[in-house]
Amino acid sequence: MRRLLVKFRCSQLQKVYNNEQFAKLSDSLPVLSIAHETRPTATVPQPGDVVLCRVVRLTSQAATVEIVCVGTRALPAPFPGTIRQQDIRAAGDTVELSKAVRPGDIVRAEVLSLGDARALYLTTAKNELGVVFALSEAGAPMVPVSWKEMACTKTRAIEPRKVAKTVQ
Repeated sequence: MRRLLVKFRCSQLQKVYNNEQFAKLSDSLPVLSIAHETRPTATVPQPGDVVLCRVVRLTSQAATVEIVCVGTRALPAPFPGTIRQQDIRAAGDTVELSKAVRPGDIVRAEVLSLGDARALYLTTAKNELGVVFALSEAGAPMVPVSWKEMACTKTRAIEPRKVAKTVQ
């Protein structure tokens, strides 16, 4: 926050040009402090940042997401991202995208690169990355059962997901 100090006497505004005049006037004049807030700089996700995102759409090759948090800082507006099929699990593992994430899931991911002009490329290939919150087909919250399954709290139905290991 920047502060602008204005010195005044009675109703006349006095300009202070150098420190000598300021020292003479500072004891005898009341100080009016006017503060204006500077806008915080927008947080742009950088490669290596851990982000929270909401899955918006699935295709056979990638999941389209909206990045809503960078680290612990919420973004003023969602930032577009893409999780490609090959970036869901570690190298060598191939997974069907619909068995890893579903629209509406909240996913912890890491920014791989700035991607193309439309979206950042994200990965969930580490153990601590993946789905952190999901709703079942019944609309109830789900809880992790294993690293690749979540169970509905209402119906106890098990659905496949790439589950994030809880960080303590």
